[in-house]
Amino acid sequence: MTTAGESHGPGLTCILEGLPAGLQLDREALDRDLARRQLGHGRGGRMKIETDRADVTAGVRHGRTLGGPIAMQVPNRDYANWEERMNPWPVDADVPEVHLPRPGHADLVGTQKYNASDVRDILERASARETAARVAGGAVARQFLRELGVEIRSHVVSIGDVFVPARTAQLTVDDFDGVDDDPVRCLDRDTSRAMVQFINQQRKANESIGGTFEVLAFGLVPGLGSHVAWEERIDGQLAGALVSIHAIKGVEFGDGFALGATPGSGAHDEIFWDGSFVRETNHAGGIEGGMTTGDPLIARAAMKPLPTLTKPLRSVDIDTHEPAEALRERTDSCTVPAAGVVGEAMVALVLASAYRTKFGGDHIDDVRDAVDRYRERIGWHAHSSS
Repeated sequence: MTTAGESHGPGLTCILEGLPAGLQLDREALDRDLARRQLGHGRGGRMKIETDRADVTAGVRHGRTLGGPIAMQVPNRDYANWEERMNPWPVDADVPEVHLPRPGHADLVGTQKYNASDVRDILERASARETAARVAGGAVARQFLRELGVEIRSHVVSIGDVFVPARTAQLTVDDFDGVDDDPVRCLDRDTSRAMVQFINQQRKANESIGGTFEVLAFGLVPGLGSHVAWEERIDGQLAGALVSIHAIKGVEFGDGFALGATPGSGAHDEIFWDGSFVRETNHAGGIEGGMTTGDPLIARAAMKPLPTLTKPLRSVDIDTHEPAEALRERTDSCTVPAAGVVGEAMVALVLASAYRTKFGGDHIDDVRDAVDRYRERIGWHAHSSS
């Protein structure tokens, strides 16, 4: 996947390569994922302007993939208000430069790296608005995976210091019905109310808020990824994809960091035989030795508070070198619920690539046949819970 575009430019572009021909795409499902990225209590005014949709311009005919690159465009409706400042071509108007970098953003280091005198040259591409293009690509990858029996879901685990209770039951795909109807995409109603209250309190205090979300993938075959080379390990690929999301500062799988304080006898998933190989626990989060185990994949990501604050932090003018307040732009106070949807897209892209690497196939029927033969060879059936 390749993306292009700026936050307030004409629009965003996504180019997706490597999918087989013959995959039936659901246009409404694609736009639905883009709408889900805009959900969540704590979003700002930009979400009142944009109603994202993906216009497919290449690689699809009559709803089916052709086997070549798929190109999609997500228009920026807000460009109408920014045409002079973000026009691709010179304009007659005097457009003032931005000289006030925000701590925690790409602003300052980007101007140093790319020899820019205007922070806007950096912040427009560095903006999380770019994730709309990722979600468009991830929505296509998700439809490919669904053809192979794989379902991906996400939910919010914490916002600030408000955490969901420790899990007492194993999650299934059905547990996520209605999660997008919750204001913070939380599975626990009481915790959701506390999260909303926390966001309201922090927003009144001019603060931004971070948190954690969890992405789960159900129905994966064992053996995606590999132990033989560092770059082929599926956990490494997933961790890199998730950390590439704006403001993500940490990733764990299964019990993750807690395993560092767990004795070995309680840290690993013992193996049993019940007509096929099974595990009664999933401390590893569905990954062993750089490969999927066939159990649900569980990835958790931690998001820092957003660097654009309504009460700006201290900074320095990059032109005069005088102390100043950082740039103020339209901003969200909390985007953890939306980040979970972006996390789904990135996990879908990595897993779709892993399926393509392992099973090949020029047409979706070839892929399904190869997956079925593999399942038969190892005597495997999908597990629906974690």
